[in-house]
Amino acid sequence: MNTPARAAVIEQKDTPFVMRDVTIDDPRPDEVLVRMVATGICATDAHVRQQLLAAPLPAILGHEGAGIVERVGSTVTHLKPGDHVLLSYHSCGQCKPCLSAHPAYCDKVWEANFAGARLDGSIGVSAQDAGDLHAHFFGQSSFATYALAHQRNTIKVPSDIPLEILGPLGCGLQTGAGAILTAMKVPVGATVAIFGVGAVGLAAIMAAKVADAATIIAIDVNEPRLELAKELGATHAVNAAGGVDVSAAIRQIEQRGVEFVLDTSGRAANLDAGVGALAPLGHFGFVAFNAHSGATVDVSRLSVGQTLQGIIQGDAVSALMIPELIGLYRSGRFPFDRLITFYDFSEINQAFDDVAAGRVIKAVLRFDIPAD
Repeated sequence: MNTPARAAVIEQKDTPFVMRDVTIDDPRPDEVLVRMVATGICATDAHVRQQLLAAPLPAILGHEGAGIVERVGSTVTHLKPGDHVLLSYHSCGQCKPCLSAHPAYCDKVWEANFAGARLDGSIGVSAQDAGDLHAHFFGQSSFATYALAHQRNTIKVPSDIPLEILGPLGCGLQTGAGAILTAMKVPVGATVAIFGVGAVGLAAIMAAKVADAATIIAIDVNEPRLELAKELGATHAVNAAGGVDVSAAIRQIEQRGVEFVLDTSGRAANLDAGVGALAPLGHFGFVAFNAHSGATVDVSRLSVGQTLQGIIQGDAVSALMIPELIGLYRSGRFPFDRLITFYDFSEINQAFDDVAAGRVIKAVLRFDIPAD
């Protein structure tokens, strides 16, 4: 029994999303059909819309979905209809990174998340008026009233926390928190600088506080967001506007430099400033540099034992990280709900505009919530 759904489709580069009626196939044995309750908007969605990441179009994007299980495939044993779930990134589950608990670095990361199809090349979503429609974005395509996900990227969550706030844990917030807690393993008493205090950066700041870092420096050009960063755990804030020498400003706080730098901005200038602020044996992690950023570094500047690390999804195993973040939220130590602004699903284009303009930190689209 196929399922009719309503989806926001991006048809061409830099054009608005248009609403289309689509049909979703029944779940295969290892798949899960989810009625969407809410989905976050992430920078990666915007990058595909702009074709900075050349995923095929037309497509249903969206990869921070939260919803209720409608149907499960015949081999799915850990989920049942009615379960509350989050959807995260997809992976093959068979390659060496997947088998060694690093599925974010799956050998088939592109095919699993950006190819617009299942790993076997098939597409389980169709539309009469959307041409050669692509879906399965991050194994979910959550900009639709229903999503067809895989059992590996569908995580059961408690039913007593509103699903509408949980979606961003599946990508952006997991990336920021995981970068600190998992990828870089920031220890107690460490010194940390975080460039960019959007959703990913603020998640990293909250995680650095959870890790009990001694010094947490937030760097941005948006003063209200820097104030929020201090409320969420930053011990210092540096406003980089107006040609400020950020490396010098960081070293005024920590004379020997900082032990950990995380860049969430993807700006080349921040690579230069962050490397300049590294202490000996310091560790620079980044989540957003791409081929268009122009970010390069003279490796001689890393000669005192410093390292650079590219980080995907915080190197998190979602089925472990998401429950951990929910537990921290319950205890008041990860108040990520303060970052969220809600929009109706029909307001998706306004939500993207507001995110791009910096008017909101984390936009979350809400669907008509179905009954359990």
